[in-house]
Amino acid sequence: MDQTNWTTCDLYDAHEGKVRVFLPGLRSYGGRASFSGEVKTARCFGDNSVVKSTLATPGEGRVLVVDGGGSLHHALMGDLIAQSAIDHGWAGVIIEGCVRDTKALGEMQLGVLALGSIPRKSVRRGEGELDVEIGIRGVVLRSGDYIYV
Repeated sequence: MDQTNWTTCDLYDAHEGKVRVFLPGLRSYGGRASFSGEVKTARCFGDNSVVKSTLATPGEGRVLVVDGGGSLHHALMGDLIAQSAIDHGWAGVIIEGCVRDTKALGEMQLGVLALGSIPRKSVRRGEGELDVEIGIRGVVLRSGDYIYV
């Protein structure tokens, strides 16, 4: 299927029974409404250290999927970290949590999905895990899976 013309509904219909679908609840905040790529997983709660450090590494068109525990108390990404993701070749970021700097994110060529937005920044304690199995929006993901938004 030509990626320039597909919709997620078309993709689902063509591969029904083979694909998994997030339950509703994520909102688009980035300037790219459609994005896809290999998944890299992360888990953190209220501490975006692992998000910041990961998005400062070569993304090679991947999508960072973050299990933020569904917390709405702190933003796990804002415009500075998003710009780092763009500079390092990431296709997108999906956060089971919040983002900030939404006006700027909406003007950036990065796919961004999150539960909501809040101006309160994250604390940094150097906590978090990478490449772990995560479950968000009813879907279990592992690094190496592929995602299409």
